[in-house]
Amino acid sequence: MARIERVEAGYYRIPLPEALSDSTHGTIAAFELVTLRVRDADGAEGLGYTYTTGRNGAAIHAVAAREIAELATGAEAERIEALWQRLWWALHYGGRGGPSVLALSAFDIALWDLKAKRAGLPLWLLLGGHEPRVACYAGGIDLHLSAAELVAQAGRTLARGFRAIKMKVGRARLGEDVERLAAMRAHLGADFPLMVDANMAWTADVAIRAARAFAPYAPLWLEEPVAPEDVAGHARVVREGGLPVAAGENLRSLWEFQALIAAGGVSYPEPDATNCGGVTAFMKIARLAEAHHLPVTSHGAHDVTVHLLAACPNASYLEVHGFGLDRFLEHPLRLEEGRAVAPERPGHGVALDWAGLAPLAAA
Repeated sequence: MARIERVEAGYYRIPLPEALSDSTHGTIAAFELVTLRVRDADGAEGLGYTYTTGRNGAAIHAVAAREIAELATGAEAERIEALWQRLWWALHYGGRGGPSVLALSAFDIALWDLKAKRAGLPLWLLLGGHEPRVACYAGGIDLHLSAAELVAQAGRTLARGFRAIKMKVGRARLGEDVERLAAMRAHLGADFPLMVDANMAWTADVAIRAARAFAPYAPLWLEEPVAPEDVAGHARVVREGGLPVAAGENLRSLWEFQALIAAGGVSYPEPDATNCGGVTAFMKIARLAEAHHLPVTSHGAHDVTVHLLAACPNASYLEVHGFGLDRFLEHPLRLEEGRAVAPERPGHGVALDWAGLAPLAAA
């Protein structure tokens, strides 16, 4: 087995073509991208990455460039589980659940990319292979849009080939959320898959009231109705709100998902491979969901995550995230009849335009 010869971290601040907004993060003008390239002694290279909504990328980059590079150099690249455990516990005390796990996630993604490349297989096949065409939705970050503007955006989204859409809720007045949701439902039709995302805006009591107000418009799920730490609140919303709940993009470990699932607080577990511990943790979370007869969805990093859901028999929807890297990708995500297609290229198939990213390197 080839040993890791070099770990190289990059850090970029990428302006968005237009500012986006949700109920928690406010206006988002740029996102941060932290990349990790892992090269083995044979010269093969794997790529991983993580991202933020605009803050704390420097801390993630520091963990990746300093701690992970030191801990991983010289280790056997194929022993992914052993490396994951070593790094998790080495970084645990100084940052469990924070920048450390985002950096670990990027490193783990790079290891799986490298492993699949060395095997000559696309990642989804290496992980077991179920169905390369994955249902997907367009994840809008659009709380600032009026009902009319939201409907116009939906029209553009449909023109791009999407057959499911998620919209933001969590305005100061619940009536405005209901008005916007009603307009979208009227525009899209009764059977169109439409999700709503509150981004942790509410207490459980407010979330239950909102869920009941949304129910006549039949959203497929209500996402992140309360803070991720409020496990009991999630369970109340599932039990009393009358809508399925998607949650997990802000959970940082398999064990946090276990607690939420055990409490009955989630209908669609929603890990993000870039912050939950990488491919290794994502697949464990997906299997945990499968054991509880729950469909698994995803958050962020759709170019990598399409492979992970393509390996899961309990896959529901892939989120195609608003922080798309398309303008820096050699091969952007491909849709066929509303489904995302996992590529056949070895590894995860993500190839970044490093020259294009270079002027955006952060200090």
